[in-house]
Amino acid sequence: MAGELIRFDDKHISVEQMQMCVDRKVETRDAHISSSCGECTITLEDVHLQLGLPVDVDAVTGSVHSADWGAVCYELLGAIPDNVNGGRIEMGWLRDTFPELDDDSTELEKIRYARAYILQIIGGYLMPDLSRNLVPLRWLLKLVDFRAAGEFSWGSAVLATLYREMCRATRPNKAKIRGCLSLLQSWARFRFSFLRPRVDHPYTFPLITRWNHSASYARLPTCLEDIRLLLEQRSEAQTPYEDPAIRAVIPDEYLQNPNAWHVKVPLVNFAIVEMHQSDRVLRQFRFRQPIPVAPEVLDDHHKIDLRQLHTDWPRFWSHYIQMWEDRYDYLPNREPIIVPELACVPKYMPWFRIHGKPYLLSEEERQRQLRAQRERRGPLNPRRRDDDAGPSTAPTQSPSPATRPTQSPSPTVQPSTPTTQPLQMMPGMYPSPFMYPSPYMFPFSSPMVG
Repeated sequence: MAGELIRFDDKHISVEQMQMCVDRKVETRDAHISSSCGECTITLEDVHLQLGLPVDVDAVTGSVHSADWGAVCYELLGAIPDNVNGGRIEMGWLRDTFPELDDDSTELEKIRYARAYILQIIGGYLMPDLSRNLVPLRWLLKLVDFRAAGEFSWGSAVLATLYREMCRATRPNKAKIRGCLSLLQSWARFRFSFLRPRVDHPYTFPLITRWNHSASYARLPTCLEDIRLLLEQRSEAQTPYEDPAIRAVIPDEYLQNPNAWHVKVPLVNFAIVEMHQSDRVLRQFRFRQPIPVAPEVLDDHHKIDLRQLHTDWPRFWSHYIQMWEDRYDYLPNREPIIVPELACVPKYMPWFRIHGKPYLLSEEERQRQLRAQRERRGPLNPRRRDDDAGPSTAPTQSPSPATRPTQSPSPTVQPSTPTTQPLQMMPGMYPSPFMYPSPYMFPFSSPMVG
């Protein structure tokens, strides 16, 4: 799917929406978001359908060390980088060394260009690190044989990395988030209709390419407090992939084995291990939500990273890798939802109100904000014109001079003036490379100054 990654419009990657996704860490201590109707999170289903990456194959692990990275690069890329920094090379070197493939290129040259291109996708889009202009050469070791590379669960590796970064972003001393932020925001747009821009274009696959087309962002909330309020007013779990228009564009092979999305197992990506706690978000898979068992917390594993250069990761994480290999032994009990009113067992919501984090705003704050939004009139929240789309906050009838306007019983919350948030995104160096006819036509830009 490398040649079908999107051109994501970076100016519409919302810091406030990213903040919404990381400020609600519950007892799982990972990437789960809690709202007034229960928990939700990004799952293997989302990364599989949004990015089109394989998930139901082998865990991404192996060696991260080489005695001579220059020799590795010469063998696999046909060139030696000017500088190898801790097992990483500059993305700019890849761009300059592999600018465009000639029509008369040999088969070996095409293979080398493909490796360089995939490295840029991994380091600049799928799993960018904090440097924003370096890509680890451990990924090159996975590209020796393209057939073998296709047998790795790249989707679970991307998801494990994003889980780890979302967890880190909840710490008070952290002001930046990295990882595949396009996936995070696309997931939020599909799951939460109040964050979804209007796109007058048919769905395409991978589903993240939805945002490749012209979109209207009018009337979307831009303030974090507005987004929090709307999230807390949410009353049901949305299952967007059930939409017939969406199902129609998903290739059949992606829908043949939904059990692969439901497994409750560790996701492994070299030094990273994160739990895929599907049992806590069963409604996302259209199953009834029971009270989940206590989560397996892996906080101690967050202290382990790739600075342990000579660690044999397959052996170090052998227990978790074996769980991944036996993943179909770890399917949660699943009961189909018969009617929406019975989407949860009766005791779930009382349990969740005690053990979860249903609200960030107090009841008084929520009511006060609603009143403030009702009363505001001005350039940021004008009265609706007759030709405007969407719900109205205008009076329900024309008032007489002696009568105050009657407020609509369910006003739409309009964005208030945005405030500066502490969270900063760490985007990849490049826009996303999906949807180019040929991988070699993707116009990689200059590295961002960081």
